[in-house]
Amino acid sequence: MTPGELLASARDLIGRPGAAAAGVWPRTAALLARQALEAAVDAQWAASSETAGLVRATQRSQLICLPCYADPAVARQLAFTYAALSGACHFHPYELAPTAAELSRWITDVETLLAQLAPGTRSP
Repeated sequence: MTPGELLASARDLIGRPGAAAAGVWPRTAALLARQALEAAVDAQWAASSETAGLVRATQRSQLICLPCYADPAVARQLAFTYAALSGACHFHPYELAPTAAELSRWITDVETLLAQLAPGTRSP
């Protein structure tokens, strides 16, 4: 699935969680949004022969390297959003699942970041 399709699926899940997804839809939506972000970062690396090898690096390593190849402000926002989504993906018995409003905001942030990472918007 493309990042856009993943985000559309996440929004759909937030908009109408069904009985089959009761209790798991917030984390599932967060996971879909995080996967969209990961796919966009992978595409960022694959766009250049200089950085193509970074696709095989861990996500943490990729996020550390990103400010060198993209706008540092975008890289910071991407790392923050990634961390928020990662936290939302994991079950913690002492924390509530993210709300639909939180998830919608993160998905909007991911959409913005996807546009900012699009080919042609990279820094040298």
